[in-house]
Amino acid sequence: MAARKPKVIVTRKLPQPVEARMSALFEAVHNNDDHAFTLDELIAAAGDADVLVSTITDRIDTRVIEAAGSDLKLIANFGAGVDHIDVNAATARGLTVTNTPGVLTEDTADMTIALMLAAARRLVEGSNLAQSGGFTGWTPTSMMGRRMRGARLGIIGMGRIGQAVARRARAFGLEVHYHNRKRVGTRIEAELSATYWDSLDQMLARMDIITVHCPHTPATYHLLSGRRLHLLQSHAIVINTARGEIIDEAVLANLLADGALGGAGLDVYEHEPAINPKLMKLPNVVLLPHMGSATVEGRIEMGEKVIINIKTFLDGHKPPDRVIPSML
Repeated sequence: MAARKPKVIVTRKLPQPVEARMSALFEAVHNNDDHAFTLDELIAAAGDADVLVSTITDRIDTRVIEAAGSDLKLIANFGAGVDHIDVNAATARGLTVTNTPGVLTEDTADMTIALMLAAARRLVEGSNLAQSGGFTGWTPTSMMGRRMRGARLGIIGMGRIGQAVARRARAFGLEVHYHNRKRVGTRIEAELSATYWDSLDQMLARMDIITVHCPHTPATYHLLSGRRLHLLQSHAIVINTARGEIIDEAVLANLLADGALGGAGLDVYEHEPAINPKLMKLPNVVLLPHMGSATVEGRIEMGEKVIINIKTFLDGHKPPDRVIPSML
């Protein structure tokens, strides 16, 4: 008799090649209509699966973890961020948690630069003007934006993505500055021509563009608080492709509406998928629907990482992308 295939429940619809590979390897249960699982559905899945493949739309808290059946041993997250999973509670319950780091570095860095250009050069405003039929001809003072070359870029979080953004920024002639929990090595600083700021407050007050690339943890919640947002220069642009909770969105919206900031480019939101209504009405804000990692290649690579983590774990080895509570 053939051995039973492990039951893998996948909470969201994944790219077709990933789902096909999972179905070949496991007893895979897919989410064909791609709805976000309710709490009851997550609890039921945790009680029935050997492996739960989660995404950012799943809140896997103690209620879900306490409902885990005896067969559940692995939560294989499709995504790098795990702030939606209570990793400490999972570990205490004897569950292993994995993620998919490193895959989306280049895609997210590309989107960050795109948002900088769009916000600084007013691309969305210009496109809307042209498409609405409002363009009546060139004038010397119409649609003036800000030059990228020579601008001071402040990067908050100099990990993989922050460094990838810095490499791209150099090609555009920006001055690269950064604040990080720990200073990066001198070799990396030299390669990126990056200036380190121990004081986040002092860096914020001197930058033309601020871009956020740190994870969302209790320590980084509202890292860009109302007080810190008020430190920014009136022409400064704020970019966020990390997590919405890192910025006090209400204060950001008020400052932008009052003309106290130059603009913003946002791909993530504090109460996602809800967006502050004030932000949606502002012409100097570029809003995207959390699509920084949305490339065909990236999403397939994420799925492949999930599969490798599952197979390695089921073979009795430590998966390569195991999340350890002390790492958070």
